[in-house]
Amino acid sequence: MMANEGRPNRDDGRFHVSSRLAGESLVDKEVIAGARVDRDVIRMFPELNVLKIGAQSVIDRGRAAVLPIVDEVISLLDRYQILLGAGGGTRSRHVYDIGLRLGLPTGLLAVLGSAPSEQNATMLQALLAQHGGVRIPKDHFEEIPLYLAAGCIPIVTGMPPYHYWERPPLTGHLPEHRTDVGVYLIAEVFGARSMIFVKDEDGLFRADPKKDRSAEFVPEISVSELRQHDLDDLIIERACVDMISRARHCRAVQIINGLVPGRITAALAGEHVGTVIYQDGVDWRKELVKEPSVSA
Repeated sequence: MMANEGRPNRDDGRFHVSSRLAGESLVDKEVIAGARVDRDVIRMFPELNVLKIGAQSVIDRGRAAVLPIVDEVISLLDRYQILLGAGGGTRSRHVYDIGLRLGLPTGLLAVLGSAPSEQNATMLQALLAQHGGVRIPKDHFEEIPLYLAAGCIPIVTGMPPYHYWERPPLTGHLPEHRTDVGVYLIAEVFGARSMIFVKDEDGLFRADPKKDRSAEFVPEISVSELRQHDLDDLIIERACVDMISRARHCRAVQIINGLVPGRITAALAGEHVGTVIYQDGVDWRKELVKEPSVSA
């Protein structure tokens, strides 16, 4: 125990724990601003690469889209630590639609929307089982180091466990924190080497390229620029962009087209092969993939 964490009482010999937060209000602005560590935050898994496999964009397309990605991931296992997160896709959208028509609250919609993501994670686990694919439930995340050390591929549901505690959105009733947010938070908390969103488009466009063939591609953009453009649609969840703006570790993400062979391989090697969204003021080229020895 560090010297400033407590001291024995000279009168009765009992040990008393001293804390700078004892008796403080945790909603006080000065207390919140001062509640920071005085050293670099630990990167739990500095060699880990987190891949979010889109569901509507990839998994819902079936074997023609999924199996080549699975094969590419398998070919990379001798070079990289990889964790896969699964999206919810069309089935999540279907249950949201039914829930909205029934008048269900946002928190319950979040609970219902998590099931398809878990099903997709189970399917990925089955496809990767013989290569060490292991689906990790949310309440077993502490076991991830064991599986990584054994050379396994942790596979998780993308939906974050806010569930009934999902905050009411500013507009509408859909949960703001869905599978993009959940997988991104894993990369941020774990201090991962890279965060890659695997979609069915080359990255971010200024309009939906499926509806507008002339839509302009955006190779890289800062959070503030993205907010300034106020696009009608985004390729990742808006709440995810907000989190990038205040991240400690995962300060840049890359969005790539997983339907193009070799894109995942190139992205893991640090190549710019999609759209990079990055925190204001950082050098995104250095943030795209982090060396294990580098602390945020």
